[in-house]
Amino acid sequence: MQTSDSIIIIPTYNEKENIENIIRTIFKLEKYFHILIIEDNSPDGTADIVRRLQQEFPERLFMIERKGKLGLGTAYITGFKWANEHKYDYIFEMDADFSHNPNDLPRLYKACHDEGGDVAIGSRYISGVNVVNWPMGRVLMSYFASKYVRFITGLPIHDTTAGFKCYRREVLETIPLDKIRFKGYAFQIEMKFTAYKCGFKIIEVPVIFINRELGTSKMNSSIFGEAVFGVIKLKWDSWFRKYPSKIKN
Repeated sequence: MQTSDSIIIIPTYNEKENIENIIRTIFKLEKYFHILIIEDNSPDGTADIVRRLQQEFPERLFMIERKGKLGLGTAYITGFKWANEHKYDYIFEMDADFSHNPNDLPRLYKACHDEGGDVAIGSRYISGVNVVNWPMGRVLMSYFASKYVRFITGLPIHDTTAGFKCYRREVLETIPLDKIRFKGYAFQIEMKFTAYKCGFKIIEVPVIFINRELGTSKMNSSIFGEAVFGVIKLKWDSWFRKYPSKIKN
């Protein structure tokens, strides 16, 4: 069995159009990655496709099947715990729909492995607005939401809602994962904010975000609303909460 220091966590719900292509594309990269699918009982047969591919890639492709659609945040928490137990040094978050370019994975890895980052973020907004095929209204909503979150929380990050990330295992061992409260896009904000408050170094890597071509977006107004209004509570609670310190090696 060829081991890897890196695993990519991909949550799925109704991604039959994309899942095989994204897995094969990642496995063609020069950097040797493992993949963990967190599959939320998709009625479209996504899990069947993954099981078939596991026969082809038994030592690289893993899947946790859950009973239903339980939220993006809980999917990643499940994956983080699994990755920590299996001692991966670098743990990635990535969408299945190619909005996150697999070719950027080695760049995120380099930011943590070679450049001293504890968290690397694939940032849409660090060098302008790098979003393709989004309606202008959604671009503006996302961009100004990140500005708003940065203003409220004080996070020194341009893309506060980004979901394309690499963590060092130390980060996910330090953050009390069972205390992360949000399940939607506010989960992404809470994880960055908590890592920052724990003293970890966050690096933004400029990427181009391309809106999905196949399948259906999971974004809706309630998810976005959680991200906008949840940060006020996040900031308020931070005044009274003691955060664990970064583990010193």
